[in-house]
Amino acid sequence: MTAYERSKIILRFADLLEQHTDEIAALETWDNGKPYEQAAKTEIPMTVRIFRYYAGWADKIHGLTVPADGPYHVQTLHEPIGVAGQIIPWNFPMLMFSWKVGPALACGNTVVIKTAEQTPLSAVYAAKLFHEAGLPDGVLNVVSGFGPTAGAALASHMEVDKLAFTGSTDTGKIVLELASKSNLKPVTLELGGKSAFIVCEDADVDQAVELSHSAVFFNQGQCCCAGSRTFVHEHVYNEFVEKARARAMNRSVGDPFKVGIEQGPQVDSDQFEKILRCIRSGVESGAILETGGDRFGSNGYYIQPTVFSNVQDDMSIAKEEIFGPVQSILKFKDLDEVIKRANNSRYGLAAGIFTHNLDTANTLSRALKVGTVWINCYDVFDAAVPFRWIQDEWKW
Repeated sequence: MTAYERSKIILRFADLLEQHTDEIAALETWDNGKPYEQAAKTEIPMTVRIFRYYAGWADKIHGLTVPADGPYHVQTLHEPIGVAGQIIPWNFPMLMFSWKVGPALACGNTVVIKTAEQTPLSAVYAAKLFHEAGLPDGVLNVVSGFGPTAGAALASHMEVDKLAFTGSTDTGKIVLELASKSNLKPVTLELGGKSAFIVCEDADVDQAVELSHSAVFFNQGQCCCAGSRTFVHEHVYNEFVEKARARAMNRSVGDPFKVGIEQGPQVDSDQFEKILRCIRSGVESGAILETGGDRFGSNGYYIQPTVFSNVQDDMSIAKEEIFGPVQSILKFKDLDEVIKRANNSRYGLAAGIFTHNLDTANTLSRALKVGTVWINCYDVFDAAVPFRWIQDEWKW
């Protein structure tokens, strides 16, 4: 198929996706527990935007001619890899679908995508819309199943030419091992995080509290880049803790289909129990539980928005990815100290900086060993802005 034809199909699909926003947003909420308003007003429109962005790339992928010594003509070609195996997580099913499927199809590949067993519905619905848009049979294949069976089969398959996985670090290691033991297919991994959100002494505390709250509690805290280590300068620490506690106590938790709800249930019982274990660990290790710390209500996998202060670097809640609505607030004295402590992590996904000082912003953004740095903002995504290496996954 010509690149222009691919582009037209992806654009038609984006139009259909936009027309069916309500249905797909409902599927996301049923599957995942995220607030319906979040899915319908933020995530599905972003998914549509991403597909339109990659549709525009389809006929603009060019090779090069290279001057060489001697009577030779040298050219490079960007060609489709072939069969793209893709494994996506449960926290943002449709956004992850777009990040994987959009560039792969735009570049002319076929796709076998495995959805998370907790959230299989929206990708199946989207695949149906893709066929309505004119995508030929066999180009996009959706497999619903468990990681040890369906995921392992995809990672090990000898005729899968490229693999992309988004999920936990431990599972990512297994995926990489399976790929290496089969046909040495190239693998792109986007794994977990324990991102630092740094509030400097010149920060507007009210704004910093609201941004840090969103950075960790958005999507029930189930974000790979959640700003879950909140470093606050000692000069504004006490004020920040008091206001962070008040903001968490004011967070609306409940039925995700109701208007105005900020936080729905966690995705399943496993995640629910894991988060409660992490909270108990924080209490037992000596962190101060400012608010929350237990389930919300008596039914469903709802957890109270939880804030810890007096968190130390060696505590589990400061080191391990909780993937839940838990904010850990740590105190720091100066930039050298916070740089060293923020970088003392096995994760390197993202970071946030809140300051009005340009020198401070430049110093921190260059010193932090992470893929994405947000300054005076957080979780700002755009189809044209890289998040790690997403835009180059499917070009070889």
